[in-house]
Amino acid sequence: MAARVRRSTMTLLTQTVMVRANIDVDRMSAQQKVDLADEIHVQQPNLLASILVLPHYGVDMLQLEVPIHVLLVAFQAMKHCGHAVPTISEDVQETSLRRLTATMEFTEGVPPALVEQMITKSCVDHPERYLLAFVYGYLGEHDLLRVRTDAEKFLLLAALSLVECVAYVGAQLQSK
Repeated sequence: MAARVRRSTMTLLTQTVMVRANIDVDRMSAQQKVDLADEIHVQQPNLLASILVLPHYGVDMLQLEVPIHVLLVAFQAMKHCGHAVPTISEDVQETSLRRLTATMEFTEGVPPALVEQMITKSCVDHPERYLLAFVYGYLGEHDLLRVRTDAEKFLLLAALSLVECVAYVGAQLQSK
């Protein structure tokens, strides 16, 4: 049954699209990244705002580079996915953040081994599993998954909320 469910839930951002987007962004000059950020400002202003607000929550400029890179790669992937991705509204962001927060609260007090199993299962079954894997991997490379400070908590929430927003609009596109 689970395999059938997974096949029926197509991912918007495939593994190939994510790899291509990451390579594209890694190869960009600083000016090309600024130009891409300008495109994001026009097409996905709420996603950009959710990252640019992080310094107000204690995220320093060095840490801010990480979620900015995640946003650039995610946006580049959305451009390559073959679908016109609608602008993600504040309502979608709020809903996604509420769901994400509820999921995190659900794991409080659960033994670490069980939490690890739950995370693995949710990643494998996630509708945007390749974007989610990229985000976890990139945050892990920058030692931002341990959440030692409030700033790291807000950074993690912003990056994971971005994934949930893309999953939400991806589901909307598939239901049409």
